Amino acid sequence: MHQSFLSGLIWALFAGACAAQDLRAVARVEMGASGVTDARGGAELVLALTQAVPYRIYALADPMRIVVEFREVRFQRDLSALDRAERVDSISSGPGPTGWSRLVLGLSVPMGVETAALETDPNEGTARVRVRLRDVSAEAFAAGVAEPEGARREAVIPAQTDDGRLIVAVDPGHGGVDPGAQRDGYDEADLMLQFARVLKEALLRAGIDEVVLTRDADQFVSLPARVSIARAARADLLISLHADALAEGRASGTTVYTLSQEASDRASAILAERQDRQDILAGVDLRALDDQIATVLMDLARAGTAVRTERLATEMVTGLRARLGELHKRPRLQAGFSVLKAPDIPSVLIELGFMSSEVDLRRLTDPVWRGQAAEGIVDAVIAWHADEEARK
Repeated sequence: MHQSFLSGLIWALFAGACAAQDLRAVARVEMGASGVTDARGGAELVLALTQAVPYRIYALADPMRIVVEFREVRFQRDLSALDRAERVDSISSGPGPTGWSRLVLGLSVPMGVETAALETDPNEGTARVRVRLRDVSAEAFAAGVAEPEGARREAVIPAQTDDGRLIVAVDPGHGGVDPGAQRDGYDEADLMLQFARVLKEALLRAGIDEVVLTRDADQFVSLPARVSIARAARADLLISLHADALAEGRASGTTVYTLSQEASDRASAILAERQDRQDILAGVDLRALDDQIATVLMDLARAGTAVRTERLATEMVTGLRARLGELHKRPRLQAGFSVLKAPDIPSVLIELGFMSSEVDLRRLTDPVWRGQAAEGIVDAVIAWHADEEARK
């Protein structure tokens, strides 16, 4: 992901690879793996963090500084050991706006941000911020200086791709030690993987540039890692696939979910809790994620992801209904599914049906029905993308 220096704020980014740690804790800097060094035609900042956090970058003048703000990072008092660059006079930290920490690089020559990226480890949940600075003229530096206080506070989420390509991440739920719902010898994990492969082929046949599966085998992939896989692929949208079961066995039909901290109904809340519980049983404790992620979602809602997600969900219902006819009696619902919590990728979760329903299970195992459902999703993706391009 790249962004021109000639904008006051370069960007903010949240990475969802937060497995097996308490996100309510403040991120820390791994000093031994961090530093600022001279690079050809500029300098490079590498900051190793114990967890991924949103960040944003801008320039200030008089004196010349590059400021990186994080939400939020605990810095050591003395950061001089990190400064190993001739072009950087000093490196210091301090509090930023409420809930943010600030790292300040004092510059000896004018430099602008050439690239900035946040890399995450989906297994460890750690992160590494890389900021490449390049030499610029005094005029270019002045043109890129942030606006006065307040104007630079807007967090910006970059488009997942900037080359016009459409990349879709398809997430077949469950897998490995987590088979999901089980009925009459069928596992939800197996059925969703089969459907994901059908959907991938249908998307590619329709001209979608790239389709990435979060798993392509019977393997366990944690919920945070699924989001990280989508982000690493620079996916423009994420479609998570499920076919759960409810004890009362009354639910049937296809449902499209979007994220909400308040579930649409009790059944939706139960489904979301069950997904997280599977990760906890597999050793990935998600119970600590909600507070921090909810805060991030609110902070980044201005980026428009929530609005884009709603449009995607609406197209999904329209596309599926056109191909399948009858859906769930309430085909658009909301719940706190963790896999939907990426603030920078429009994400929907589709309950294709309920394995507790004999009718739904028969459909889920029918190749003809699966093909029709896949075509409905393809229609939705194409319609949504066309609308996105028109809005640009």
